[in-house]
Order: sequence, then structure tokens, then C-alpha cells
Amino acid sequence: MPGMVETHAHFMDPGDTTREDFGTGTRAAALSGVTTVLEHTHASPVTTAEELVSKLGHVEGKSSVDFGLAAHALPGRSREAAALWAGGACYFKFFTCDTHGIEGNDTPNLRTWFNELASIGAPALVHCEDQEITSAAEFELKASGRSDPLVISEWRSLEAEQTAVHAVGEVARLSGASVCVAHCSSPSVVAYISHEKTEGTDLVAESCPQYFLLRASELATLGPLRKFTPPTRSRGEHDENVMWELLRSGEITLISSDHAPSTLAQKSEGSIWDCNFGLPGIDTTTSLLLDAASRSKISHEDVVRSYSSAPARQYGLWPRKGSLQVGADGDIILVDPSKRWTMTSERVHSKAGWTPYEGRNVTGQVVRTLLRGATLAKNGVISNLPPAGRFVGGAGLQTK
Repeated sequence: MPGMVETHAHFMDPGDTTREDFGTGTRAAALSGVTTVLEHTHASPVTTAEELVSKLGHVEGKSSVDFGLAAHALPGRSREAAALWAGGACYFKFFTCDTHGIEGNDTPNLRTWFNELASIGAPALVHCEDQEITSAAEFELKASGRSDPLVISEWRSLEAEQTAVHAVGEVARLSGASVCVAHCSSPSVVAYISHEKTEGTDLVAESCPQYFLLRASELATLGPLRKFTPPTRSRGEHDENVMWELLRSGEITLISSDHAPSTLAQKSEGSIWDCNFGLPGIDTTTSLLLDAASRSKISHEDVVRSYSSAPARQYGLWPRKGSLQVGADGDIILVDPSKRWTMTSERVHSKAGWTPYEGRNVTGQVVRTLLRGATLAKNGVISNLPPAGRFVGGAGLQTK
């Protein structure tokens, strides 16, 4: 297969690197069959061309795989877009609510930003949860004294996600911007995106393994270890099967890990309101997709399309990435589709040191990873050569 293209990961570097850094994050990527990572960290957001240059200098020589860097789109800062795009930002990350310490964009700000991105041809990735709904829910839940884990699903409700997706779709259609909706948690969200596509809107759905495989009921017993947003909505096998069908049909266009690691100790700090959002995922996403193929939920071709070629196309990297065509970069993974094994924390190479899929028996494993034709990892062991990952840059840099 072509190497996987991970387009939504957070390595926290520069920032709190006790959670992850570029070295550990990209080694985990390489071992899992990911050969390109598009990354951004909320701890030290890139909002200007100067900050992009600074971050590139900070991570230079640390990456085991090829990498791109995304910029954060903050309210009132759309004037920075052109310089960031020309400097090599791979996309612009938006929030529609205040999350992870990043200020959300209301609809007027989205309109200004999307118009600017459409004019320069730059893509957006948008985290969709409505600010007014989430804020009101948080106020009411805290006022009632709630601090049980189930507050997460009520605070970050499906209604909040749906409302924000509808606003984003409308602005995307009117502006002509290319927009990907991040981590779609529900078939109803994907259905709206599919409807917008029939209207000619350049809008696609991204989802992540947690929305196919983890269940809403797990919040009650696992609490912080299931605190991510939007939370999973799945109630059982039927809901999972619907999500797999949406991936098979292409209505869910691409898969990412949304790798947002914290250690078990960090996850247990403070109340359910205070502990970190997010899950580690870059170690496991390829294998979970291979396992889904072994169970006939999807095909191996779907694995390649959703986690390699479609992500590369969405962000202007295809056919160099996500392809085995003549002239591509030679990023290749060899897979044993019948290998049976068990996911455990001991197999996790991320600094997080744990996996939400602990004890899951899976079939299918990456046994060798090649970057530009050179072996990067083999049978679970990383090459001892110095990190050789290169900055790929967004389409704005490639076409200068």
C-alpha cells in the first residue's frame, strides 16, 4: 500500500512536550505505517508567517516522516492568510467554539476567513461545535453541581455539533472555500455534508476510529479516558455499522487519528471538567482500519482511499503522497493482512503510553514502512538512521 497520510495530529511541540513531541510522535507514525503527517498544536498556535518559520526551525531534524504544518485561523486575523499560505501552511484550522484555549470563530468571522481562503485557494479544517449551545450547557451543568463523566456528552451535544456544521456548510457554499469538517461523530452530521455536496459546496467529512469503535456508555466507567470532543455518539453495533457504511460509500471522505495525547497521569489530573480532552491515536489508526477490512466492514481499497489517497488529495499532496504511481515519492508500507495480535499499552510508542483500544484483538499489521524508498521501520523496530522527514509544505508553497 502507499504510506498512510495523517492529516490531523497534535504533537504539542513547541509546548508541553511531556504529552508528545515531534520525535516521539513521528516515530510512532512510522511504526504504524504513516509516512506523512500534517500537524498543528493548540499549545503554541501558528497564526503568522513568522510563527510558521519559527516552528519549522524548531522541529527541523526531528521528524522521522515527511510533515506539513497547519495554521490556526483566529477571529479578526484573516489578513495573515496569504502570507501563511505562501509560506507553506498546509491548511487553516478553525474552531467554532472556544476549545483547547483557542478562541472560536462566529459566523461573520467564518465568512470573512472563508472568502479570503477561497481567493487564495487554501483549504480549511473546521472543528464544529456551537459556542452558545456549549456555553449554556456548561453553565447549567455546573450550576446543578454535576461533575460526573456523563456531563461530557451533554456539554458537547450532538445539537451543538449539528448547529455548527450547518453554519459552516452555508458559509462554505456562499464563499466557495474548500472546507473539511473535522471528526464527524454522527451519521446525521455526515448526511448534512453529503446534502451540501449535492448543492456544489466544496465540503467533505473527516472522521476518526473512535466514532466507529468506542461507545457513549463507556464514559460512565472510563471518564477521563473517554473525554474527547465531539464525544462518540455510538450506542452499539448498529450505529457502528452505519458509520462503516458511510466510509465504504465515500460519504465520509477521509480518516484521521486526531492524535491528541496525554499520559494516564495527566488524564487523571483534576475533575472531569479540568482534565485534558483528547485521545492518542496515531499508533493504532492504520491497524484498526486493516482490522475493519479483515471483518469486511470496509475493503483494503477503502483503507488506502480514506487514510492515504483522499487525505493527500484534500490537501494538495497527491500524487506525490497517497499513491504508488510512477513519479510518486516511494512512500510504501507492507502489510500482513492475516496477522492476529492484541492492542496493548506496551505496544504504544507515543508518549501517552496507553491506548483506548487496550485488549482489542485485531487482524492486520504493518510489517515494514519505507519513506522515499528507504526502510524506515520493520517488524516493529524503527531504523537507527537519523530522522529523515522533510517539510512537504502546502500547495501555496508548491506553486510559488
